[in-house]
Amino acid sequence: MQNTVHPFPNSSFPPPGPPPPYNSVPPAAPAPIPNPGPSIPGCPPGLEYLTQIDQILVQQKVDYAEMIIGWEMSNNYDIKNSMGQQIFTAREDDRNFFTMQFYGPLRPFTIHIHDNFGREILTVTRPIKCASCCCPCCLQEVEIQSPPGFPIGYVEQNWHPFLPKFTVLDATRSAQLKIKGPFCDCKCCSDVVFEVLSRDEEAVVGQISKQWGGFLQEGFSDADNFGISFPMDLDVKVKAVLLGAVFLIDFMYFETNKNDNNN
Repeated sequence: MQNTVHPFPNSSFPPPGPPPPYNSVPPAAPAPIPNPGPSIPGCPPGLEYLTQIDQILVQQKVDYAEMIIGWEMSNNYDIKNSMGQQIFTAREDDRNFFTMQFYGPLRPFTIHIHDNFGREILTVTRPIKCASCCCPCCLQEVEIQSPPGFPIGYVEQNWHPFLPKFTVLDATRSAQLKIKGPFCDCKCCSDVVFEVLSRDEEAVVGQISKQWGGFLQEGFSDADNFGISFPMDLDVKVKAVLLGAVFLIDFMYFETNKNDNNN
């Protein structure tokens, strides 16, 4: 059994619980989050609100054109707090349409994340690399920048013959957290949970969960819902890097037309 002692002993906050199921979000979400106010020392501009929360919901928008014609289209997401209030939006750069069709979910991508005032506050990029669970080279990774052009962290895939594993790194590529997924990432009628672990993998500090969207959505669309939980007092930059990890996990494991080598 894993030790679940809070890995941040100086914090007054308990370990985070699992994200709420996405179905609990009311259909009509409240008004967008207001401007968080003055900047916070050490916090990239636009990420101030992340210092106040321990859960994020990421909802991929359904692309009906992709469903009908079967062509790969750019992914777009709404990013919300646990009350269903929109805090950010994320849009995949779609300037290279032919790369999308040729590589599918293996494609390189750049995802631009904007706040409710239209400012780009995060950029997530993945370079093109091959994907194979049998070869420990050319492993997947993403770089997270905030503001754009200034790296604040990375998520690197770790080679493992059976399990999805990743390392969350800061701007100097120093390990901060680990992510470990389940042996099977396909579960009918239930969530798929990726545990967020301390650096030594001894303590669970949060989770990234791909949330079951129902038979209709799961059967006819590759649009996915994710929940992220983490300690309230976690460094805001590491919180932002965990958000970037969601997009890598989505492309690698939950796009309908993914290459079997991603499993």
